[in-house]
Amino acid sequence: MRLVIADCQVDYVGRLTAHLPMSKRLILIKSDGSVSIHADDRAYKPLNWMSPPCWLVEEPAADGADGVDSVWVVENKAGEQLRISIAAFHHDSSHELGLDPGLVKDGVEAHLQELLAEHIETLGAGYTLIRREYMTAIGPVDILCRDADGHTVAVEIKRRGEIDGVEQLTRYLDLLNRDATIAPVSGVFAAQAIKPQAKTLANDRGIRCVTLDYDKLRGTEDNEFKLF
Repeated sequence: MRLVIADCQVDYVGRLTAHLPMSKRLILIKSDGSVSIHADDRAYKPLNWMSPPCWLVEEPAADGADGVDSVWVVENKAGEQLRISIAAFHHDSSHELGLDPGLVKDGVEAHLQELLAEHIETLGAGYTLIRREYMTAIGPVDILCRDADGHTVAVEIKRRGEIDGVEQLTRYLDLLNRDATIAPVSGVFAAQAIKPQAKTLANDRGIRCVTLDYDKLRGTEDNEFKLF
């Protein structure tokens, strides 16, 4: 991982455009090729980013670019660009982090995932499983499946549904919807209990919430379930 702190201006050019004016920011360049721009707030969420596969090329600043030393152009296979205009470097270091074992789910979450995959029709009539632990560049999606119309659905499973789980699913959906072979991809946030704030955020982002009953999925009771 390369960590760069620099005075920079950031412009995203693609399906939409976004502009960050000149300011001191942290630039993360990961070994998977991803590039993200961070401010000293917003917890883990970047101001802007480019997901892999993408490529970074350093170019000299254009004539007349006042105060800009160089421009980093990060481009993905769709031709979208993240253009980082750098005026000054304050820190630049690289670190080898090695292989990360990833987040280990607790027993209930892991079993919920297994049970839901076995009974994927719990999400609705006509649902079919594509696979569990569908790997992406930023981690595995718990379940990837298809609805009755053949559209792809990504499912994030939690024991307790909170805002961070919705944010996690949002990041997966943003990445998955850049893959033309499976897009469009909708989301389902499934948990034994979902906090009202998480439900509000999910609804605002077009993510369906499903409340799972662990005992019912295990077959100790009937197979009814609740949808919100």
